[in-house]
Amino acid sequence: MEGMNDTVQEEAAEREHEDSNALENEDQAAESSEAAVEDSRISELEASLTDTENRLLRVQADFENFKRRTREDQAAQLKYKSQSLITQLLPALDNFERAMDVKVEDPQASSVLQGVEMVYRQLLEALKSEGLEVIDSEGAVFDPNLHQAVMQVQDEEYESNVVVETLQKGYKLKDRVIRPAMVKVNQ
Repeated sequence: MEGMNDTVQEEAAEREHEDSNALENEDQAAESSEAAVEDSRISELEASLTDTENRLLRVQADFENFKRRTREDQAAQLKYKSQSLITQLLPALDNFERAMDVKVEDPQASSVLQGVEMVYRQLLEALKSEGLEVIDSEGAVFDPNLHQAVMQVQDEEYESNVVVETLQKGYKLKDRVIRPAMVKVNQ
């Protein structure tokens, strides 16, 4: 009997040991499953953080671009603020030039013409102080950015593609052409 008791006790001890191992394995499995869930959650949070940081960087870059474009637009508006007024005054300059081209014999008409020339020079100086420049044309090589060819002629005195005559003056405001010069071009 004693041998039987020993066997029963050994079996009980072995079951107890197996139960203990099973519990330990379950605890380890639960812990590793919790660790896996925590690792998964950490990975999700890191991905979310990275995504949020990237969006923040894009928003910051967009804002910097917006500020730069706004500064450039304001600088351009300031630089060309008088363009509208100057464009409206160009026909008046043309009329002054036509009036000054009239030949007069009468001394009274001559004094009126002098007054017109003085007003023209004052107006032109005021416009030049705002950045207006006359486009030099006669004798220059034809440039479609500065000139508008309205006629072509054949003249032996000029090379090909050279402006022979200016029919209407062209003007630039700082670096922007506001009216191209109307010209005759040699073929």
